[in-house]
Amino acid sequence: MSAAKLPRFLALILARGGSKRLPGKNIRALLGKPLLAWSIEAGLACPAIDRVVVSTDSQQVADVARSHGADVPFLRPAALAADSSTSADAALHALDFLAQGGQEYDAVMLLEPTSPLRARGDLAGVADLLTRRWDEIDAVVTVGTVHLEQPDVMKRIDGQGLLSPWVAAAPAPGSAALFPYGVAYAVKVSALRATRSFYPPRVLGYPLQRWQNYEVDDEIDFVCIEAILTHLKGQLP
Repeated sequence: MSAAKLPRFLALILARGGSKRLPGKNIRALLGKPLLAWSIEAGLACPAIDRVVVSTDSQQVADVARSHGADVPFLRPAALAADSSTSADAALHALDFLAQGGQEYDAVMLLEPTSPLRARGDLAGVADLLTRRWDEIDAVVTVGTVHLEQPDVMKRIDGQGLLSPWVAAAPAPGSAALFPYGVAYAVKVSALRATRSFYPPRVLGYPLQRWQNYEVDDEIDFVCIEAILTHLKGQLP
């Protein structure tokens, strides 16, 4: 894409009201503000992002999101907020809703509220990478190196309770296994519509730092992230 026409980025935060493993996690206080607010503030601080929208099925989550500066122009239908619902389906619903009001975007940057450990330049860096390689790629996904559980040393317990090698392809010599943490998934809208996925065929990885390799899925994750933020004194690098 030429410098004369930079892509319009929609930052989208999907925040359901329900959570089985950690109830109410999206609005649970993390160092004095709701978990959801960390993602909202990161999106609002990124110059490349045109709008920050929260998609939720919960009025309570919507009220919290608005109080921290996000747009919540709709409540997500229950059918798109079930355990079986996909992020791509929810994103396409948001894009279609906004398009009805004349708001069109070239790219969506999904910010998972469960990944609040974003360095200050991450979102701008992801947007810049997708913009510069617009004609070559379809998406950019943030990834962190797997430091402990590398596939070539992982084990499984077989039917007799014995440890056996994990059946998986080991990384090529000199490379490392990577995990896609939810700091940002940026995808061209055209590719999202064509594939209904945040992983279209041509995806670049955006490397994260070690301290960012955490997501809030349960209580232990929350405690770990809170400890990291406390160590950083609440100020992300």
